[in-house]
Amino acid sequence: MTSSVFDPPPGPPRRVLCVGAAVLDTLFRVRALPAGQGKILPYEMLQIAEGMASSAAYAIVRLGGAASLWGAVGEDAAGERIIADLGNSGIDTSGMLRAEGARSAIATILIDDRGERLIVPFYDERLHDTVRPVTEREVSAFDAVLVDVRWPKLALRTLIAAGKAGKPAILDGDVAGEGIIEMLAPAASHVVFSQPAAERLAGTADLVESVGLLKRKFEHAFISVTAGEHGCLWFDDRSGAIRHLAAPKVRAIDTLAAGDIFHGAFALTIAEGMPIEESMRLSSMAAALKCQVFGGRIGAPTRAEVRDALQDWNIGAVSAGEPTI
Repeated sequence: MTSSVFDPPPGPPRRVLCVGAAVLDTLFRVRALPAGQGKILPYEMLQIAEGMASSAAYAIVRLGGAASLWGAVGEDAAGERIIADLGNSGIDTSGMLRAEGARSAIATILIDDRGERLIVPFYDERLHDTVRPVTEREVSAFDAVLVDVRWPKLALRTLIAAGKAGKPAILDGDVAGEGIIEMLAPAASHVVFSQPAAERLAGTADLVESVGLLKRKFEHAFISVTAGEHGCLWFDDRSGAIRHLAAPKVRAIDTLAAGDIFHGAFALTIAEGMPIEESMRLSSMAAALKCQVFGGRIGAPTRAEVRDALQDWNIGAVSAGEPTI
């Protein structure tokens, strides 16, 4: 097989530290999401440990990288299940915290036949009461860090340490509580926003305008917005233009964790030194392939699967200007 720009670099797998959510999800597959009160009968069910940082870590492992997870669970059966499930998936969980007196995060999720979902999460505020120190030396062992918004104090310490160590400090800019993004983004080298978070922070539903506004707000960082079936946009720091990459066309069965898979793929490829445009292509394809599989993060594809799909992707043109929505 000939080499490709999407292949990992030679040498040992790049190491990425992921910081944030670890949740025990119960997934119910239903024909349609409920429109009101009553009973709904699922036709498939799965319990799996995931969450933004956890699912991103799994994507990194599936794509040939090495992932460590710093998250928190309670001293309960759910917590033991979360750590075991993630560890058995190839993620280094030695840095996980067992929070005394707290309950582990859990969620019930309905996923319909169009791949859309309804999520009912529970997070115990006591999970994140203890915040460990994070040193520059500790973070220097990794090639990049990726943090989500679920444990802001630890995320901030990790981003700051990564910056001091000269490592990519990547923020998963999802919807968060008041002031959290504004606290974390100044310490990040790369921020990849979800569309809802970008709209909320920029104050506009216009994706191109939101990218420009966010770049002006956080001018030190690489800025991108993921918009599901509408693709992704980013500010090209070399040209000063806003770029748009159309999403691969797939039949979505389950969109749960697709954004997390994108973030994991992005973090790994940035750690590998892949150019931004190719990183965005690989990340977009990894997220799209995930959407074709029911089960949240378990749909994360391998590097070979992504590479093969990219070879057949003839519509992934990068353009400037307004995406077609």
